Amino acid sequence: MKMKKKCQWQNTYLIATYMNKLDKEYQMLLEYILGNGVEKKDRTGTGTISVFGTQIRHNMKDGFPLLTTKRMAVKTMMTELKWFLKGDTNIKYLVDNKCNVWNGDAYKKYKDNTSEEYGNDPDTLEEFIDRIKTDEHFAAVWGELGPIYGKQWREWSRRTTREEKIVNPSVYVEQIDQIADLIKELKTNPDSRRLMVSAWNVGELDKMTLPPCHYGFQMNTRELNLDERIDLYNQSTLPGNQSSDYFHEHMDQYGIPRRAISLMWNQRSCDLFLGIPFNISSYGALLCLIAEEVNMVPDELIGNLGDTHLYKNHLDQANEQISRDAYPLPTVKFSNIDLLAGEFDYEVIDYKYHPSIKAPLSN
Repeated sequence: MKMKKKCQWQNTYLIATYMNKLDKEYQMLLEYILGNGVEKKDRTGTGTISVFGTQIRHNMKDGFPLLTTKRMAVKTMMTELKWFLKGDTNIKYLVDNKCNVWNGDAYKKYKDNTSEEYGNDPDTLEEFIDRIKTDEHFAAVWGELGPIYGKQWREWSRRTTREEKIVNPSVYVEQIDQIADLIKELKTNPDSRRLMVSAWNVGELDKMTLPPCHYGFQMNTRELNLDERIDLYNQSTLPGNQSSDYFHEHMDQYGIPRRAISLMWNQRSCDLFLGIPFNISSYGALLCLIAEEVNMVPDELIGNLGDTHLYKNHLDQANEQISRDAYPLPTVKFSNIDLLAGEFDYEVIDYKYHPSIKAPLSN
């Protein structure tokens, strides 16, 4: 039977068809920290209970990794991811898009280095953010967080060697776009074990407002078997008895992905109640966006967590979240993706959740 080439594979990997294992795994991790964590001091003065070396694993076939046992701030998470991908390091973009996750860090930097250059200096955080919104020069100076995530992802600075200077004396610092290089490598050498992006630039840590908590990620791909590809093929029939090679070539005509792609991120400091749920969803979104860019299927999302802790003023909130029953995971569909410009649209479908749980932020 001859097929019309009108169909394209659908993002069926984003449809939750299994029980929600993610919330359960997260709740078990909360319980483990509460039962086994040791008390530690921290830079905020709040105090934590902590365990070193934990892991989160999620199969993307189970649905988009957005916790349901409390409401997640999806727009805030997506806005920050766009900011990272743009290579931006100034909170002005975030503030203009009502994303407040970095406001406290910029405000602390301002208070620690207050200059008399500005009349009527803002005193409160609210006044500071209003000034960021309305005063471009003020925002350029005090909204800047230094060479944090976006800068390292898109413009990692590498000084030229002595030999390179002899060849081209005018080039002193080379900017490396790790995201663009990653996409190129995925398209040309998908079995590489060097599919990595790092934010931990030792030479620039002292210039950052906050050294990166999630300091790098690695990607891995594998070939899909025939059955997996057929599952993606949204047609009721295939040509008659043919070889596997024939079926693969047939589905190639319709853009059916040949590979699955996984992402593993590494994190040194893991605020389990407020930060980790956010990180899980953010890297889940990044995995989906990169998969779309290289025509692969999101496979596994893995988080390697170093100092995994609960702040002492989050313990009651953690117990409340443990007591809640999970809902099925939602679907998220991405469109109009321009990855290197940090632009994309998204739609969250069937996201059923418990109410948010308020908890103080430790800066």
